[in-house]
This record gives sequence, structure tokens and C-alpha cells, in this order.
Amino acid sequence: MTYIVKPKLRHPGIAINKLGFTHRDYEGTVSTLCAGCGHDSISFAIIQACFELNIAPHRVAKLSGIGCSSKTPDYLLGQSHGFNSVHGRMPSVVTGANLANKDLIYLGISGDGDSASIGLGQFVHSLRRGVNMCYITENNGVYGLTKGQFSATADKGSKSKYGGSNMDSPLDLVSMAMQVGATFVGRSFSGDKQQLVPLIMAAISHKGPAFIDVVSPCVAFNNHAGSTKAYEFVRLHNEAVNRLDIMEPRETITVEYAPGTTEDVELHDGSTLRLSKLDADYDPHDRIAAMTYLQNRAAAGELVTGLIYMDPDASDMHANLNTVDVPLNRLSAKELCPGSAGLESFNRSHR
Repeated sequence: MTYIVKPKLRHPGIAINKLGFTHRDYEGTVSTLCAGCGHDSISFAIIQACFELNIAPHRVAKLSGIGCSSKTPDYLLGQSHGFNSVHGRMPSVVTGANLANKDLIYLGISGDGDSASIGLGQFVHSLRRGVNMCYITENNGVYGLTKGQFSATADKGSKSKYGGSNMDSPLDLVSMAMQVGATFVGRSFSGDKQQLVPLIMAAISHKGPAFIDVVSPCVAFNNHAGSTKAYEFVRLHNEAVNRLDIMEPRETITVEYAPGTTEDVELHDGSTLRLSKLDADYDPHDRIAAMTYLQNRAAAGELVTGLIYMDPDASDMHANLNTVDVPLNRLSAKELCPGSAGLESFNRSHR
């Protein structure tokens, strides 16, 4: 097996933050995702956010599930703690880890399949319980590892590369996050780093369950029937000794547009994504108004991006459970086992 190793040399004039770290100190391994994948842009945004926040990498715990998006933690914060869980179960692992050690900064990275399908219940309950974390969903509307079927977030009426139409109603993770108790909710586009970086910085700094839905187009599944560059055409017209897939490089999609405006972004497959950035005077502190605004813009065919809702007085799971100040994993046996007298006193107080 061959690994691509990043060179350790660096320019003497490279930017450093207050801790003396460079961007390289927040990077991980070389990405193996398709060239032009929006997920890599999200990785860069996370790296930039941690760099600007002057976070020591060892203070971060990054966790993921299964899917293209769940490979992302390998490409950032190589000196941090990391755990790749089973499909859809990342939120439960984050909950347990946070209960044991609340001093770490928890970064959960998932996808629309990992969070909106098999892990939907996990997603909902981690936000409902108030786990202090930054939960990022890399949302591309397809199952990238299983050849591009529609995911639960695919818009009704959208077309697949096979020509089929999605007739199922989509799940809106942003609306759902607000309904179940997330105290910081945002949405962005992987190609809009001017918006995404500060949004991630704010989510990491927020105390309580912070959720960001990032629209990240899949570049691998825009080869449609009738194209001579499509995989199926090549296989039908090639007498090969084995069957290999090659992902041709594509340009990363980026966009810049002002607050309060709408921008149409052409994707690799020729379809159009309409983004609507919140007005600069938008008030994100009213949960009901935010949900109404989302529904109104969705009815107009627009995808709202930016900080959609935030509770400035939010608390987290430890405050709700009234846990001790010391992280639970640092408590001694004497503190965890107070003896029969202490247990009797505790039981008596609950009778």
C-alpha cells in the first residue's frame, strides 16, 4: 500500500497564530476523495476556523460515522483525538465521550446518509440532550459510496444521473435541528468559505448543541446516460481484463455573493442550486420566526444559508444534569463510590 506524505518543509514567512501553529499543524493526511469534492472545501474551512480560533489541536476530539463525509476527520487536525464509529452512531459516541470529559472540544462530522437515514434517531437525541459539540453535516443528497442513490435529503423532483426522479419528500435537517432543541443552527455551501469559516468558528465557540448543514455537491455522479465519458458506456465498449473506476478531476465549485441576495450556482451535472443568503439585519434569536422564514424561502425554491438560529443563553448537557466541575474521567474511586452511607443518603433524598 502506498501513502502520500506531505512534505515537512515550510516557508519561513508562513503565517502562524497566537499559539505558534501554522495551517499545517491543523492538517491531516492527503485526501483520497474525488478531485473537486466539496467535502475537501469543508475540511479547509474547519482547518482555517481552528487556526483562527487559536485552538491547540490536542484539545479537539473529532468523531464520524460511515460514508464519504466520515472520511473527512482523517484530513484535518492530525494531532487531535479521533474516533470513527459505526454507521449512524457517531452522535451516541460523542454523547458518551462528552459525558466522560467535558473539557475537550467536540467536532462531529457526518453526512446526509449517516445523519438523515440510519442515524436519524441518533442525530435527534444528541441535539435534544444538549451535547456541547459542533455537529457538521456534509450534505450532497446522494449515497456516494453506493453509486449515487437518492438520500433522505434529496429534494422532491430532483433527477439522478440515471434519469430517475425522486418522488419522496425530503428531510430538512436544519428545521429538524431547531425543533428538537439545537441552540445554534446554520447552513452554508461548501464553496462559500467567506461564510462557512466564520460560521464554523461561531459554532465551535458556542456552548451547547451547534449544528451546521453544509450543502456539498457530489462530483462523482454527474455522468449521465448518453455520455461517451460515462462509466457504463466505457464498460460496454471496452474489452478490459479487469473492471476499474476512474474519477476524472473536476473544478471545485466556489461562489461569492452579498448578504440579502440570491445566487444561482451551476453544478457539474448542469443542474442549478439556488442559494439565498440571510440579510445582514436578520434576527437569528427567534426560533419560530426562523422556522417560518425557512419554510417561506423553501416554498420560493431557495435554500437559506447563514446563521439561522442561536440561543444566546444556551446551556449544555452537563448543566442540565448538574454534573460536577471536574470531568468524570478524572474522578477517583473514592469520589465515584461514596460508600453505603452516602448511597443511603442519596436514596433518601429521592424518596
